Parts: sequence; structure tokens; C-alpha cells
Amino acid sequence: MDYISIKEASEKWRISDSRIRVLCREGRIVGAIKIGRNWAIPFNAVKPIDGREVIKKEYHGLNYDFNIIDSLKEKIDKYRPFSKQLADSLHEKLVVEWTYNSNAIEGNTLTMSETKVVLEGITVGGKTMVEHLETINHRDAILFIEDLVSNKEPLSEWNIRNVHALILKEIDKENAGKYRTENVVISGAEHIPPKHYEIRDLMQELIEEYNSNWKDYHPVIKATLLHGEFVKIHPFVDGNGRTARLLLNFELMRSGYTPIIIKNEERANYYEVLDTAHTTMNYQPFIKLVVELVVESEKLWLLVLD
Repeated sequence: MDYISIKEASEKWRISDSRIRVLCREGRIVGAIKIGRNWAIPFNAVKPIDGREVIKKEYHGLNYDFNIIDSLKEKIDKYRPFSKQLADSLHEKLVVEWTYNSNAIEGNTLTMSETKVVLEGITVGGKTMVEHLETINHRDAILFIEDLVSNKEPLSEWNIRNVHALILKEIDKENAGKYRTENVVISGAEHIPPKHYEIRDLMQELIEEYNSNWKDYHPVIKATLLHGEFVKIHPFVDGNGRTARLLLNFELMRSGYTPIIIKNEERANYYEVLDTAHTTMNYQPFIKLVVELVVESEKLWLLVLD
């Protein structure tokens, strides 16, 4: 890949050198890499939108009472730090159930017990190589977002694309971590995703909204909007749902909440509340679903901790 300097990018985009350095540090120039004290910017990088221009979207149904989940979180926090044995046990259960359900929603036929043995390195007869790879890849993507949380990494297009690249690793090398270059429709949904040539601008707007417009929202609202607006854009040919559910838990975990698992048997309701959000901008049904799952997750953790 060919790279240009900050000075060359400044002349190309008519933005000051100092502004471009800030954008690089914030992760808003996709593919920019730091070499010593300088930054190298991909030649074909897209000019970032000006975050100082207010993005105006009118969301509905964002008012919600979070007292229950916040009080449960406070009870869990009193037990921190967890013992290594307990933390490892909770983590193993989370990875297996999260991986099984998220993949099952997308059509993977491995059972919960089969998912567990695949994660232990055992091949299951009668199942496809893709189904095995989806399981391993999803586990690796969970570990990646956990690293982002522990290292306090900011949300960026670069990190979102890295999550997606892990999900499609060895499955679809051509599209892994790359925005789609064709238009798509979503089976069973009223919402039609935007044209492929709009994706880069819309993904920049999403990150800007997340950092600016949503910064004072409750973490559950931010997590729900992040998932919903990401899937609404549908930036990748495949793997959008799994990426979105990882991003939702990224936001919950970085704010100290327990991660949630959207179960395969809840798929119909999950798709329905998503489509409602996409077509009406009413996020209350989706927020309600996420809150219920956070409460369920917190109660499970407290059952183990008590």
C-alpha cells in the first residue's frame, strides 16, 4: 500500500497539519500508522468529516429508567476484583454461550456443546469447515474487544474493521475487514441499507456521533445506538450482525457492565426491534430488550458471586 505524509495529506484535503495529527491520534483516518513521531497515511484514505459540524438525527424512545441495572452493577462492583478462578470460569461460560448464540443467529448449526468442543480444539464430524472457523474466529474477536476494553482503546473505524477481519478470517479473505462495494438488501427486513458508495461517509458520521452527540447518554443507550446504527449502515457484505453484537458488548464492558448474550431463540423479536429502530428511529423496544438482557446477565453474575 502507498502512503503519504501529513504534509501531503494537508495539501490534498486542505486541512492543517495539526488537525490531521489529531485525527490520526483519534483513529479517524482509517489505516494511518505511526512511524516514530510521524504518521503515514494511506494514499487512498478518505478525508474525515469535520466533527465540528453538528450531525442532527432525531432518535425516539431514549428515555428509560436504568435504576435497576445500575443498582445491580453497584452490587457486582463490590466484589471486584474477582478471584482468578472465578473470573476464568465466568469468562469460559461467556465465550461459549456468546459464540454459540451469535453464530446460531446467523445460521451456524453447531450446538452449544459442539461449540464448546470446537473451542477446545476438537473437530466435530458432519459440520462444515466454515462453521468451525466461525466458532474459532468469534472467540478471537471476543478476546480482541476485551483487549480494547482493558487497554482503554477508543472506538474507531480501524478497530471495527479489525473486529470484522477476525470474524471472516480464512472464510472470506477478499471481504474481511473491507467495506462492501455493492448494494445489499436484508431478507425479512423493511429497512434497505444505504448505497455502497455512501458507506465511508456514514461510518465516519457514526464514529463522530458516538464521540460527540452520544457522549452524555447512559452506556446502555450508547451501546444500543451503536449496534443499531452500525447494522443500519450494513457496511460489510457479511458478518454485520456478529460485529454489531461485539460492538454492543464492547460499549457495555468499557462502562463496567456485564456483557449480554442475545439468544438464538430470541432472534425473531431481536430482528423486529432492530427493524423498528431502523425504519422509525424509535429505539425504545430495542433498549428494553437490551436492559432485560443486562438485568439477566447481572443477576447471573450475582448468583455466582454471593
